[in-house]
This record gives sequence, structure tokens and C-alpha cells, in this order.
Amino acid sequence: MRLDDYDNDINVGEARGGGGLGGGGGGGLIFSLLPLIGSRFGCGGIIVVLIVLAVLGMNPLSLIGGGGGGQPGTQVSRGAGDAQSVRQVCEATPERRETCRAFSNADNTWQALFAKSGERFTPPMLRFYNGSGQSGCGAAQAAMGPFYCPTDQGIYLDTSFFDELANRFGAKGDFARYYVVAHEFGHHIQHLLGTSEKVQQIQQSASQTEGNAASVRLELQADCYAGVWAAQNRDRLDPGDVEEGMTAARAIGDDTLQREAQGRVVPDSFTHGTSEQRMRWLRRGLDTGDPAACDTFSGQI
Repeated sequence: MRLDDYDNDINVGEARGGGGLGGGGGGGLIFSLLPLIGSRFGCGGIIVVLIVLAVLGMNPLSLIGGGGGGQPGTQVSRGAGDAQSVRQVCEATPERRETCRAFSNADNTWQALFAKSGERFTPPMLRFYNGSGQSGCGAAQAAMGPFYCPTDQGIYLDTSFFDELANRFGAKGDFARYYVVAHEFGHHIQHLLGTSEKVQQIQQSASQTEGNAASVRLELQADCYAGVWAAQNRDRLDPGDVEEGMTAARAIGDDTLQREAQGRVVPDSFTHGTSEQRMRWLRRGLDTGDPAACDTFSGQI
């Protein structure tokens, strides 16, 4: 995918160092693993994990519905502040430079879409960390994968995840990596529109199965929003880009991950959707380019 250089005024910086197994929501891999723990060790196993996370300084509620945790107003990261700082952060590695370009493009794309619909757009921030860091939703660790924290409206990413994406999941190519950034940006859009908050409210009074089902719809919508972003930049796509995105979506479906991890699939524990669902909603966004077509909360998914 042919992206322009990033804007020098994007809100990008370094997440301050932290420790432990914490993290925010909206796509964090720890949340994806909770159903696997529950299917093998029961609810007691999940409770033990949540207690450990709390002891390590993380609000377990931040795993629910992509949000929560942290103290509003607490400074948890060092912002860029000026063009020189943006360059310093984004030019640290080729992976960061690529991520900054995808983030900047998504920022401009969604700002234009919001302006067209008359909605108010507030840009998120992008925070890089190496191994561990701190977010408004608690501690962050590379094992979690990229995630979005609604408390500080930040996308948190350790670029080592891209190596795992290519080597473990077999999802190679620049568009596979852009899909990850666009998916997390999709969670920011859900936060701005109030969708994430509604899902969190549902989960607070729902059964675990019902809460998981709401999470699936939230994640599939973020996949669709990632497709919308790509569709709005269709003239920048290279041959094979769409296939790279589909490969990534298929590789991180709940059924595929569960089958690889435990040899069986437990549909009630799904939190992100099957491989087929993730590919289908990504494709829906790509085909329509319309955020209104990403209503995963009405009817079948």
C-alpha cells in the first residue's frame, strides 16, 4: 500500500515504562486468551488470572469491552509535542515509521469522514513501547498485542507484534500490518460514537456468554471500520494488499486460535469472531467504504 509520509503534528510518543501483565482493551490479546483459560480451567481459572492482574496493578475491568481502567487525567505517557519529537519517535525504526504513516493516514481519513457526516472528530494518540509500558488503562506488555485504551484515547503498540503476525500467524506484507493499526483506530471511532460504552454497559449486567457475544460484535465492527479506511484509500492499494489483510483476519479468528491452542473450539467463549466472520466484515468495509454499513449490532453477524 502506497502511503504518504506521516504528518508532523500527529499525537505520537513513547509510553512510559511499566511492568506486569496489564493493559487496556479493544483488541488486547490477553482478553482473547481468557476464554481459552475458562474452557480449560473453568471460571475459577479466569478468576485467578483476574486477581493476578489486579495485584500487578491493572484494573481487570479494562479487559471488558475495550475500555476502563486507569485514572482519568493521569499522565501516563510522554507526548510528541512538536515536529522534531514526532520525527524522533517515528524514525526510530522502520516499523515505527510505517506505523506512523498508517496512523496518520487513518487520522486524516476518519477526520474527513466525520466532517462529511457532521460529527465531531477528536484524534487519538499513538504510543509506542518496548516490552512493557504504561497506559491510561493500566500496564501494557508486548504479549498483549496492540490495544486501544479509551481512558486516554490512546493506541498502544509494541512493533515486535508485527514479527509475531508474520512468523506465528503467517500474515506477511505491509497491508497486514496496516490492518492491525486500522482495527485499533476503529476502536477509537467506536469510543467517539459511544458504541464501546454501550457494549460495556451491556456486559456489566449480562452473563459471560452474552458479554462475549457483545464483544464479538464490537470487534467485528472494528474490522469493518478497518475495511472502510482501506476503501477510502483504494487508489493507494497495491495488488495483493487485500489478500494480505484477509490472511491476517483469518489467522486471528477465535476458532482458528482456539483450534491451534487446545485442539477444539468453544463458540460461547469467542470474543473477537471466527475467521470467516472477521474476513467477511473486513470485506464489507472494503466493498462499501461506508461506516454505516458496519452495523454489526443489528441482526446476524
